Amino acid sequence: MKRQVYTPNAPKPVGPYSQAVVYRDLIFLSGQIGIDPTTGNLKEGLKEQFLQCLKNVESILSEVGSSKEKILRVVIYLTDLDQFKLVNEVYEEFFRDVEVKPARTTVGVDRLPLNAFVEVEVTAHL
Repeated sequence: MKRQVYTPNAPKPVGPYSQAVVYRDLIFLSGQIGIDPTTGNLKEGLKEQFLQCLKNVESILSEVGSSKEKILRVVIYLTDLDQFKLVNEVYEEFFRDVEVKPARTTVGVDRLPLNAFVEVEVTAHL
């Protein structure tokens, strides 16, 4: 049976979808952009947005008793692939203490919702 996940510690979805869905022992997170849930505003700058995306991911995982150590796969959507190095630096710091790094794909895109610079989609387990 699947169940919907919602936490006020991550932004409300900007469309008709769930923050995440749990099915058996898997957690499928919707793409997170760099919206600060306390203000409802998109952070300025790519680095700030990416850090906020990762905080939002952690908040959603925490809501269901999971954590970044249990992330299986990450998809990063990036509007400027010239910023790939910066994204890798932030990503490496975020996952520094995680023994088994998740599988990852980075996709260059023309635009993202609310004109965000980056969006992060995650699959994890409980």
